[in-house]
Amino acid sequence: MAVPDKAKVEAALAGVIDPELRRPITELGMVGELKVSEGGVVDVTILLTTAGCPIRSHFQQAVRAAVAAVEGVTHVNVYMDVMSEQQRAALAGRLGRGPLPEGTLAAVGNVICVGSGKGGVGKSTLTANLAAALAAEGRRVGVLDADVWGYSIPRMYGLGAQRPAVSERRKIVPNEAHGVKVMSIGFFLAEDAAVVWRGPMLHKALAQFLKDVEWGELDLLLIDLPPGTGDVSMTLAQLVPGARFLIVTTPQPTAQKVARRAAEMANRLELEIVGVVENMSGFTTPSGERYQIFGEGGGEELAGELEVPLLAKVPLTIPLREQADGGVPLVVKDPGDPAAQAIRHAARGLLAALPEELPLLQAGKPAGEPQPLGASLPML
Repeated sequence: MAVPDKAKVEAALAGVIDPELRRPITELGMVGELKVSEGGVVDVTILLTTAGCPIRSHFQQAVRAAVAAVEGVTHVNVYMDVMSEQQRAALAGRLGRGPLPEGTLAAVGNVICVGSGKGGVGKSTLTANLAAALAAEGRRVGVLDADVWGYSIPRMYGLGAQRPAVSERRKIVPNEAHGVKVMSIGFFLAEDAAVVWRGPMLHKALAQFLKDVEWGELDLLLIDLPPGTGDVSMTLAQLVPGARFLIVTTPQPTAQKVARRAAEMANRLELEIVGVVENMSGFTTPSGERYQIFGEGGGEELAGELEVPLLAKVPLTIPLREQADGGVPLVVKDPGDPAAQAIRHAARGLLAALPEELPLLQAGKPAGEPQPLGASLPML
């Protein structure tokens, strides 16, 4: 049987439109390998910006229908793959989303935005403890408190309104506590002062925190996002197009649904979702009794929907609340607390989920002892 005209197949693919960007997938560089074989069989690979793309089924159906309509095509195989960093950067260039100026965050390996879509889920407490847990794993870590209205990271690290120094290069030097570099608008205001700003002011402040802060060499920079899916998230997506998104939710369905919207926002802004953490996953009393105050299963269900790992279920404990006010992260003060143990599991799971090779277990092994290869997600 004759081989279908490859040019006609490519023309058909040009008719498939990305419903979010409203441009042909061929123009966006989303068409990977294209093979046209005898017998009318066509194999086409579609490159997604993230593995958890919520509209991947749309692309499968649209591509299959468009190619099947080409004369001589008898069968269509549609495969899904994920763009490389270079391909994502090229896509950002096509969309006019330039990266930060050369040299900014150049020594930062991974930028992780910690978001939830709503307030009251303990996102800032988790961010502060997760950063301290990563530092305890031997990583160089920084935290940017992007919750400009509800900044709380300085208090959680016991830094108060301590004003940062300025380097000889006229760069702001982040404050440091418990092995973590910290930057927040709270360092430039009277303690607990209110911030009354509009969107443009937020954009300028975040841009300055990224461009004019001397972060130095970091393995991870965690960004504590404010509730919602508005200005701050869009600004960060523009300034740090290679950032990844960590979603925090509580077990109850209401919080899980709002967190799902945050995931949709991340996909629209082309931020890869690296995992989900279920916070307040039951209340553990000092005697060890456990109560499911906020229900159960929301984090696992959300992770399943997004096809990303559930990194941990963090219980709500009294020490976790006390240390958020006390200025010392729980993972530092009491590593044996159930919440601290879960957060440390989340830290190891986050490292394992990142594409870079970040060995977790090699440190401290005798020279002659075999070294473990790779890393696996912790058992929950």
